[in-house]
Amino acid sequence: MTDDNSNPRTTPSGLRLDVTYRPTAASLDEAYRTTLGDPGEFPYTRGLYREMYRKRLWTMRQYAGFGDADESNRRYKFLLDQGITGLSVAFDLPTQIGYDSDHVMARGEVGKVGVAIDSIDDMRRLFADIPLERVTTSMTINSTAATLLALYLVLAEERGVPWSRLGGTVQNDILKEYAARGTFIFPPPESMRLVADVISFCALEVPKWNPISISGYHMREAGCTAIHEVAFTLANALAYVEAVLERGLEIDDFAPRLSFFFNAHNNFLEEVAKFRAARRLWAELVRERFDPRQERSLWLRFHTQTAGSALTAQQPENNAVRVAIQALAAICGGTQSLHTNANDEAIALPTERSAQLALRTQQILAHETGIADIADPLGGAYAIEALTDEIVRYARDYLRRIDALGGPISALEQGFQQDEIANAAYSEQIAMEKGERKIVGINVHRSDMEAQLESLTLDAESEQRQIERLRAFRAGRSEDRLRAAGLALRDRARGSDNLMPALLECVRAGATVGEVSDELRGVFGEHHDGDLR
Repeated sequence: MTDDNSNPRTTPSGLRLDVTYRPTAASLDEAYRTTLGDPGEFPYTRGLYREMYRKRLWTMRQYAGFGDADESNRRYKFLLDQGITGLSVAFDLPTQIGYDSDHVMARGEVGKVGVAIDSIDDMRRLFADIPLERVTTSMTINSTAATLLALYLVLAEERGVPWSRLGGTVQNDILKEYAARGTFIFPPPESMRLVADVISFCALEVPKWNPISISGYHMREAGCTAIHEVAFTLANALAYVEAVLERGLEIDDFAPRLSFFFNAHNNFLEEVAKFRAARRLWAELVRERFDPRQERSLWLRFHTQTAGSALTAQQPENNAVRVAIQALAAICGGTQSLHTNANDEAIALPTERSAQLALRTQQILAHETGIADIADPLGGAYAIEALTDEIVRYARDYLRRIDALGGPISALEQGFQQDEIANAAYSEQIAMEKGERKIVGINVHRSDMEAQLESLTLDAESEQRQIERLRAFRAGRSEDRLRAAGLALRDRARGSDNLMPALLECVRAGATVGEVSDELRGVFGEHHDGDLR
């Protein structure tokens, strides 16, 4: 490496950037053998598969959902017609925190940032004419993840689709909610029980399903650095693994179905290195701590979404360029699945036109750039390898600090992750305001030209229709069956048995998301901001 102290540069995480890079190991062969290897070889720095995208492209999974189930179903069919290869469901806030659409707390929020799902009837309409056995579905849901998964499984039952044929993911990552996002319902111990119940149940009953997507994305959106994103995500993953092992399962029973979710931000080189570092570090940690027998238990399979926080309302057309660069970083880093944001998302929900452009960005990268023809195309680049090593080193240090605090839950109770995220966000904001971090259209190259983008307008009557539909659904249920299912769920919640069978019975009896959540609130209680410290 060479130094230039007169004009120092760093990545957003604070890693020093030299003017140029040269080999730092005693020999390239030694570095290649110990930390690189070929794609498909431990420690998987260069990718999980030998041929990577030559054999199969990443899944193009566009995140969508708004209004009621019928509106979202139409958008899914549009995206499928445009060439997406996997669905990703966005749920509204009431669904995420366990309130039905007619609850007073849901007023004004029904269908606004995602689709409103109250019952099995909504789930039927959401996936009308979509073959569950052929299309994989990702559901971004956490506190109510077990209930939404139960709804999906019961829908498959009704259609005669065996659970063994279902593919997809439920996010089900509650720890990052306490650290950065806030859509929690229950206290951490009870939330962790639900997470472990879903993982354990799927390991036995839904073998092709990813029962958790351990997410660094939302912590990055809240302001953490790339190093934090790797460290905090893997710390949470280790906590989930320990929780499931305590159930008596072996690591190889469930680790191959763990999945991860990362952010693709603007600093291209650091982001590529971040993905490679996360994959390598996870393989090393699982081998060190759990000694699995199966190779797949070491794999960090991940979905990527481009950075929503990097989108600007000013000159929003520029966002298409940002998204393309971020997507390219994810592909060069070896993602298994990718969502590209629409250029108008800093202003409103995506229109069909902007959603199509976001998808076309992925398709152009896949078919026109040649980037999919080489596994780990930037592997061996001195700068990339140096940054990868640095991220692994610093992330390991954070993991040691979290372990010293008693693990991620104890660290959350002491405010460690929250403080790190807040401090990083503050530092980035100050750097932007001082002009040290340049954002085109914000602090450099401003323009007085007005954005000429069409905005999506939500149907003003959608919320009332959803409420009326919900009330009609409730009127058609068997109250005796519903009451019996609720009692059984409460009894099971007071014990230690897996809750998924009782949740499935509730859904079959017609219980709504809000009703199931209320049954569990009655046993578990609720968590509130400030409870952790």
